[in-house]
Order: sequence, then C-alpha cells, then structure tokens
Amino acid sequence: MLKPLATFAATAVIASTAQAAVPIYGFVVKNTYPHDPKAFTQGLSFRDGHLYETTGRNGSSWLRRVELASGKVLQQMDLPADVFGEGSTPVGNEIVALTWTSQVGYVYDIKTFKLKRSFKYVGEGWGLASDAKQVYMSDGSSFIRILEPKTLKEVRRIQVTHQGKPIAQLNELEMVNGELFSNIWGTDLIVRIDPQDGSVKGVINLEGLLPPAQRGTLDQDAVLNGIAWDSKGKRLFVTGKLWPKLYEIELVPQKR
Repeated sequence: MLKPLATFAATAVIASTAQAAVPIYGFVVKNTYPHDPKAFTQGLSFRDGHLYETTGRNGSSWLRRVELASGKVLQQMDLPADVFGEGSTPVGNEIVALTWTSQVGYVYDIKTFKLKRSFKYVGEGWGLASDAKQVYMSDGSSFIRILEPKTLKEVRRIQVTHQGKPIAQLNELEMVNGELFSNIWGTDLIVRIDPQDGSVKGVINLEGLLPPAQRGTLDQDAVLNGIAWDSKGKRLFVTGKLWPKLYEIELVPQKR
C-alpha cells in the first residue's frame, strides 16, 4: 500500500502531465538480474562494469560493489549500527554517500572503500547524483541542492516543478544523458528533471514492473527506488528497496 502523501503525489503528477506537453514514458524490460532482497536500496550507480549500492536502516546499512549478472557481492563496507545510510554517487575516484538524519556524509575510496573524510550538511540526506562538474543532493523536499564536488559545500538550490507546481518527495537520483532522474518516494514514478532550472521534462511510469504481490515481502517500504545509468553501454537499470530483482529497461513514449 502506498502512503497517502505518495499516492497523492503520483496522482497529481500523472494528472497534470496528461494535460501538458510533457511526455509520459512506459517501459520494456530488456534484462532481469538478481538483487539482494535484504538490501534496502538507497543509492545505486553503475561504474566500470559493476553496480555500486548503498542501503539504509540501522544495522543493515552498507556500501557494496556488486556483480551485475549474478548479483554477487564483490566488496562490502558496513556502516556503524547507529547510522541509517542513504544515497550515494561516484565522483572521480571516490564514492560520496549520505546518511538520513545524522547530518553527515562520507567520502570513500572507490577501490578500497576506505573512509577518506566526512562532511556535514543541515537537514536530511536522501539521494545523490553527479555529472563530474557538480553533485546533486535531494532531501525529501521539492528542492535539489547543488554541491561543489571537491568540498561538497552547497552552492545553490533548484526547485523541481511541473507546470509551476513543486514536486516533493524526491528521492534517489541519477544523471542520465544530461537529465537528472529522480524517484518519487513511495510511487512507481520517476521524473526527468532539467538540472539547470528544475523543470520536469518527462515522467516515467513504472507501474507493473514488479507488483507489490510479487516483491516477496509485506513491508510497505519495499517500493521502487534505485536508478543506475551505464553511460558507455547506454543501459538504464532500476530496482526497489528489498526487491529480489533488478531490471534493465528501455523507455517507451506513451500515447495520450
């Protein structure tokens, strides 16, 4: 069952999109891969042939390098039990990761997973993405914080809007061909965002990708969350929290 706020957000986005020129996309599944059903996915990235995943919940938050085809965990670094992990993104030779309410982020060596340094921010941490020039951070609101990649200091914010209306509950982020993709928490929707001004350029509806009855859990938080883009192979991967599967999908424009 979707949370009321998330259900409202999904309905509002679809309804307003249907009346506007913003395109709506469906999907075709190209490949299906195994995914750890114990992974409460917060951040997902694809780099050098492997998936990098950060997870949440106290006592089960970790950073992992995962083999795509098998789902095998090749490397793992556990966070302290009192830390609730959140989104992450590769930046150069490092992985930057957030925590939910601790107001601290971590920077790890991408090869060794050794902690190099930490940084602070005000408020909650949700999702991260990077285009090498900037780091983008969501906090559950309609705003995206833009951080300088070396210092991770906030330099400005953009508000994500659709037809002038703010879109909140922005969660996991991924940069895809110059657009910022974001899960809307608790829904089957991903919005495509212009990273310059925050305007929504498209809506991806993944309803039916893995129906709740097939997720193998009654946990209401086992929702769509996790976007990874293979920039070399032009492959788009998505999964969810506690989902047993990860999907490579192709977007298909929907007729109105």
